Amino acid sequence: MPINLDLLLQAYANGIFPMSDARDDPETFWIEPEFRAVMPLDGFRVSKSLAKTIRQDRFVVTADTAFAQVIATCAEPQDDRQDTWINPDIEDAFCRLHSQGRAHSVECWLEGRLVGGLYGLALGRAFFGESMFSRETDASKVALAWLVARLRVGGFALLDCQFMTGHLKSLGAIEIPQGAYRTLLEAALTKSVQAGSGLASSGAWTAGSDGDWGAVEGVLGVGTVTSGDLSSTGVSSPGKRILHALTQTS
Repeated sequence: MPINLDLLLQAYANGIFPMSDARDDPETFWIEPEFRAVMPLDGFRVSKSLAKTIRQDRFVVTADTAFAQVIATCAEPQDDRQDTWINPDIEDAFCRLHSQGRAHSVECWLEGRLVGGLYGLALGRAFFGESMFSRETDASKVALAWLVARLRVGGFALLDCQFMTGHLKSLGAIEIPQGAYRTLLEAALTKSVQAGSGLASSGAWTAGSDGDWGAVEGVLGVGTVTSGDLSSTGVSSPGKRILHALTQTS
């Protein structure tokens, strides 16, 4: 059964998110972890090797050019897990949210191939990271670096990573108890909540109502690059500008 988008947005606004036991499991259940992984937007760790990869623009990085392909790839078996929690109903719901401008993806391309990426949901000044994948060394790390820079420039306050992994911890993610997470979430959503209204249908959660997903394009000096124009962005080393956005202080 298709997931109701109003219900889905209300769930995220209350610290709850959907999962399934397996890719082919038709059942979707709701999760509110006792401990939550978050990535402090001023605490993303960039190693020397990762900084070099970003600076040299090894990958062409885009946003929202291949959302359906990113979520479908995230749902495939990977080296660290043979099954996934993304069932067809969750995939469908996020594709619908993407068509509304609420769900977003970041993609890494190498020689025209999609080799890494991530996707998630933007709500108020919070971004809920859902899943990521990598088919080349550091591709998912680069995608996450670009996401953090995008959120910093766009005035976001919270990057939710759901569950802690060694990969996320190495990049600066921290784990906090449910109560502390709810405090951060409330602060990130305060300006956008309209009590007593349906979220998706009322327009209370309009794209860019608080955090500005597209603000980083001004830093890069270009508009959004389309998947059909991956050979050149017209910018001298966008990676250097992303690194600057990651390290500059307000």
